[in-house]
Amino acid sequence: MKEYTFHYGHGTKTFALDEKRVLGEIEMPETPVMENVEQGVLDAINHPIGCKPLAELVKPGDTVTFVCNDPTRVANSFAFMPVLVDELNKLGVPDENMQIVFSLGTHRLMTREEMAEGVGAAVAGRLKMYNSDCNVAEDFEYFGTTGRFTPVLINKRICHSDHVILTGTIVHHYFSGYGGGRKAVLPGCAAMETVRHNHSFMMDPRSGLGKTTGNPVYEDQMEGVRLWADAMQKRGCNVFLFNAILDAEHRFLRMFAGDYVAAHHEACKFVDAVYGVKIRQKADVVIVSCGGYPKDINLYQGTKTHMNVEKAVKDGGIAIILLECPDIVEPKVFTDWLLKDDLKKMEQEVRDNFYMAAFVAYKSRCIIDTHTVYLVTRKENFDFVRRTGQIPAASLEEAWEMARARLEEEGKKDYTITIMGHAPVTLPVLEEEGK
Repeated sequence: MKEYTFHYGHGTKTFALDEKRVLGEIEMPETPVMENVEQGVLDAINHPIGCKPLAELVKPGDTVTFVCNDPTRVANSFAFMPVLVDELNKLGVPDENMQIVFSLGTHRLMTREEMAEGVGAAVAGRLKMYNSDCNVAEDFEYFGTTGRFTPVLINKRICHSDHVILTGTIVHHYFSGYGGGRKAVLPGCAAMETVRHNHSFMMDPRSGLGKTTGNPVYEDQMEGVRLWADAMQKRGCNVFLFNAILDAEHRFLRMFAGDYVAAHHEACKFVDAVYGVKIRQKADVVIVSCGGYPKDINLYQGTKTHMNVEKAVKDGGIAIILLECPDIVEPKVFTDWLLKDDLKKMEQEVRDNFYMAAFVAYKSRCIIDTHTVYLVTRKENFDFVRRTGQIPAASLEEAWEMARARLEEEGKKDYTITIMGHAPVTLPVLEEEGK
């Protein structure tokens, strides 16, 4: 027997398994961790991809807007933001000429405490900070319409500075290809109308993890952000990208800076090399953690785990997923949709009146309804979990006993197991597909 440790909330859970049945552990390959974060930031902005160094673009007295992630996307902004702000000070940009806009997309508004936690208390005490609230129509400026008829409405606060620095992190994204880059603007700082129309293309089978060419979601986002960026250039505004790649333990691996298209393109190559993990075959059972808090703060964030698990488990197989979910019913619009159990009707409703949370709920139900999913979570979540078609368990041991009983019922004596310790950031790729 071998012990396996899984992240759960702010802690861990350990469980012993017969390692002879384990096909393997899907983890990110060993990649050197950045030892000096400050130097990493400086190297990136002084040797950017596709544009001049920041020091050659910024003039004394310029104004700068930073676009930063919300808490649902781990970027460790608190580590690099002080370095960026201090460097801009050295270039003659005073604190009062800088501001931060948090790219919430359609997520809930951040509190002042969450903002400070995100960018660090020191930076939060020096710069003005704002939420991008997709529901306040007057906060947005119109920049045209994409070829797919998406109205490009972008938050005015990122439209009137000498420089806009898009920050964040990059991982595979389950329908728009990759995170980071243009997503800081669309959907991050876009109006609800813009986000809904763009995300409606998720129903297209060409959208998906790691897909860019032919992916209508990605291509529409790129076109929309290009309309905005071209307008910014005409206004004399420079758009600069700073994206970091983290490992499963949220440590910095590499930083990319420069042109928001060229730098992001190079970063995505690195993401593929680090996060894409080849597997020989799918397993009967997959035991998974999303990596703990904040990735398991609610079921909505947890669905990123479900999406990747599907690529490692056999059709009709078993998934044991650890999600603490202290806010399991948030956002309510998602959980209301998740409780629907008529998939055909659900699909039609999503197509007729697209809403991001509805789509994610629909995709989640597709996975839940075609697999047996045991959810290790808080006991107070049990009733709700059952209503979503999943089977709740208070511990890994309890979930495993139920899973093993089901395997016996199905007559599977030579069952196989795959372990995924950080499912949202590891993309299983069957070897024949990855050739």
